[in-house]
Amino acid sequence: MLAEIGDDRSRFQDAKGLKAYAGAAPITRASGKSKSVTRRHVKNNRLNAAGYTWSFSALTASPGARARYDRRRQAGDRHAAAQRNLFGRLLGCLHHCLLTGQHYDEATAFPAPPKLPAAA
Repeated sequence: MLAEIGDDRSRFQDAKGLKAYAGAAPITRASGKSKSVTRRHVKNNRLNAAGYTWSFSALTASPGARARYDRRRQAGDRHAAAQRNLFGRLLGCLHHCLLTGQHYDEATAFPAPPKLPAAA
């Protein structure tokens, strides 16, 4: 991952740029009445392949990543879309860690979702 991203920390101003470069950010096209959200075809293929392997292995190693993936699947995403969303989240965490010099923290990366009050 780091070999494909490079060692210039100012290369990506924010995590959005890194996600687009890696192919984790979707493309939204809207015209009149129609709207489509698709995956990126122009991307760094090696970074994208490494990211999908990273996100797939995170499903078994990280309870927070697994919960995020399961929430996306329950929301109606297919496997590839849910995995791409997880990949984007992990890239955002990586960008933050590289930018601030902090270590990765599971509780910060995947906080517990807020509990809704029970209906009376």
